[in-house]
Amino acid sequence: MSDLGIRLALAFLWLLHWLPLPVLAALARGLGKVLYRLAGSRRKVGLRNLELCFPDMPLADREHLLRQHFQWLTQSLLDRAVLWWASPDRIRRLIQIEGDIELAERVYQTEGRATMWLCPHFVGLDVAGAAILLCQKRPGASIYQSQSNPLMDKMMKRGRLRFGNAEIFPRQDSIKPLLRAIKDGRGFFNLPDMDFGMQDAAFVPFFGVQAATLLAPSRMARLLNMVVQPVITELLPNGQGWRVRFMPALPDFPTKDVEADTAALNRFIENEILKQPAQYLWVHKRFKTRPPGEPGLY
Repeated sequence: MSDLGIRLALAFLWLLHWLPLPVLAALARGLGKVLYRLAGSRRKVGLRNLELCFPDMPLADREHLLRQHFQWLTQSLLDRAVLWWASPDRIRRLIQIEGDIELAERVYQTEGRATMWLCPHFVGLDVAGAAILLCQKRPGASIYQSQSNPLMDKMMKRGRLRFGNAEIFPRQDSIKPLLRAIKDGRGFFNLPDMDFGMQDAAFVPFFGVQAATLLAPSRMARLLNMVVQPVITELLPNGQGWRVRFMPALPDFPTKDVEADTAALNRFIENEILKQPAQYLWVHKRFKTRPPGEPGLY
C-alpha cells in the first residue's frame, strides 16, 4: 500500500475512535464477511491451519469457524482505533479485568523478581498490552517487530507507547537492552507462539503438529528468575468490551528441561484456544518452518 493509502486508512481509523464499541462491532461483522472473501491467501492459510490442528473437524465447520475468526480479527483491527486514540479513562471502562493483576508488583516488592506476562496470539492481544500499562503498577517491556512501511511503523510504536510506562525493543537488535530492562524491574510482555524460524527454537507439538517454537520463555525465566504469568484476552460479543484474564503463575516453571517447558507451554496454549477457538490468530503461518527433509505445509 502506498503512503497515501496508509494515510487515508489511518485517518479513517482515527475517525472510528469516536464511535461506541457496539457500533464498531457491528461494522466489523459486515467488513469481516467481505475480508473473508477478499483475503484469499490468508483464508487459505487459516483453513490449512485448522485442517492441521483439527483434522477430524468437518470442512464446513472449519469454514464456519474461520468466518467467525475473520469477523473477530476485523473487530480487533477496528478496536485498535480506540486503543490508539481514545482517552485512558474510556479504555479502562471497556476492559474487564479478571484474576491477579497485582502479581507482578507484589512479587517485585516482596521478592525482587520480575514477571513475564505470557500472551498468546489471540486477536485481542493489543488489549492485553493496554491492560498491563493502564491497570497495574509495574512498568513493562516487550520486543517489537519493525514494520516495512516507516509511517505504519511510527504509528504502531506511538500507539503502543502512548501511556508512557513501557519500552519496546526491535526484534532484530541485541537482546542485552531488554535483559537490562527486566533486571531493572520491568515486566516482560512475551508473545511465545509465532514461527520465527529455528533460531533459539525447537520443534515441539502444537495440536499434534511439529511446530518451530521459541525456547526463550523457559530460558529467560530461568536466567532471570522470573515469575511467568499467562495473560489471555477475549473480545466480548456485540462490543460489550474486552476481558483480560491475569491467570495464576505457572507452577514448576521453568525447569532444567527447556524443550519440555516449551512443549508444556504449547499444551497450555492449546487448552486456552479450545475455550475460544475463533479468536486465535489462525491466519499466521504457524507451521511454516519444517524439520529437515519434510515438505512445506502451505
